[in-house]
Amino acid sequence: MGKVDYDARLHAVYAAGRTMSHDAQETWLAAFARHLPETRPLTWLDLGSGTGRLTPALARAFGGPVHGVEPSDKMRAQAVAHPAVTYAAGSAESIPLPDGSCDAAVLFFVWHHVVDRVAAAQELRRVVKPGGRLFVQANFADRMPDVWWFRVMPEWRAADASQFRTQAQVEGDFTAAGWRLVAHDQVTWVRSPSLAADVARLRLRAVSAFEHMTPETVEAGFARIEAALPSLDDGPQHETNDLLVFER
Repeated sequence: MGKVDYDARLHAVYAAGRTMSHDAQETWLAAFARHLPETRPLTWLDLGSGTGRLTPALARAFGGPVHGVEPSDKMRAQAVAHPAVTYAAGSAESIPLPDGSCDAAVLFFVWHHVVDRVAAAQELRRVVKPGGRLFVQANFADRMPDVWWFRVMPEWRAADASQFRTQAQVEGDFTAAGWRLVAHDQVTWVRSPSLAADVARLRLRAVSAFEHMTPETVEAGFARIEAALPSLDDGPQHETNDLLVFER
């Protein structure tokens, strides 16, 4: 599976296609807070921060500072500003922060893009303080989310699942580096306020799985979706995702 280049196309559609509402952000922030001390402020690393869809929210909820680290220049250039947030070029294998500088770190839909997982897990352990927490939101090849377009277009599900490792493999990536798994949560959040909004966002192809599909597969999928729309629930669209919580 080739590495996805966000500077090629995805940077232009990501913010519109993957934006999170305030309510969705609050759902995720509450999930993080359940595993953190009540002490504030907390220093965060948002690794693979992209356009900053969660980064300023982390600063708002936990005080900051929050360090957004993102390898894509074009994603980072449009990242959402906040006085307690700084963005820097970097990667999971090379994080531009001092040892033990963060109380918590999050990888949000990021781990499947990491090339050297051994180096990355060790590098994360370097920058998070002893006793600190690491939050890994990831899809797993053996636990893919049940979203409506996968039911309509199983071929898309197969293309998406091909990017991911199994739950056991991902857990092992971190425990082998000395992280301790302390929780496995499932978080249900509102992805879009309606089916129409969900379809509009999907048409932007802001999900990296589309980079692994042929144009014919993409075109066939949208044609099948168009035919299926009258049979689908047109209300708010929810998604349930896995969240692994590790302790340093």
